[in-house]
Amino acid sequence: MTVANRLRAALAGGEDTAPELLTGDQVGLDAGADDALTPAAVLVAVTDRPRPGVILTRRTDTLRRHAGQVAFPGGRLDPGEDAVAAACREAEEEIGLAPSAITVIGAVDRYRTVTGYAVTPILAAIPADLPFRPSEAEVAAVFEVPLDFLLDPANQVEAEMVWRGVNRRYWELHWEGIRIWGATAAMIVNLSRRLRWPPER
Repeated sequence: MTVANRLRAALAGGEDTAPELLTGDQVGLDAGADDALTPAAVLVAVTDRPRPGVILTRRTDTLRRHAGQVAFPGGRLDPGEDAVAAACREAEEEIGLAPSAITVIGAVDRYRTVTGYAVTPILAAIPADLPFRPSEAEVAAVFEVPLDFLLDPANQVEAEMVWRGVNRRYWELHWEGIRIWGATAAMIVNLSRRLRWPPER
């Protein structure tokens, strides 16, 4: 079974009703502030291999926002774009992933960030071992983390920090010395609540 079909089965076999999703509400956003948020999208690209992985990037240290952090390829929507188009465009710009290599599975639960974005994760399948070309201005590294590791609740750690004078809760995961936290980790936790992985064969 291809990873695309495995993902479709996992998504169909997940929770029938919305789980207790994590949003920016938990870190201080007004629940009615959707109109004030900037639409954005990220690509959750899963590799087609016996043990599928998820493609993540480490942002360069020179970026104005979230420098050095781990992130999915993605960014804000351009005028006239939908979330799928934006996620695919950003993945091509950031890591050289050709849209023709992407099999879109579908959008999953939107995440509202404390920095003012409404982010739609686009779940997709891609061939294994593609030669990525990171954008020097934005991406310091491209790497792959096993999907089953990310989705395992045992690897998802809830923590607290003081941000703008208030205690905020957030999630983090640690993979081979790499810290995945913030919005990226929260979207992974959301995905783990939405997918039933591994899917029944």
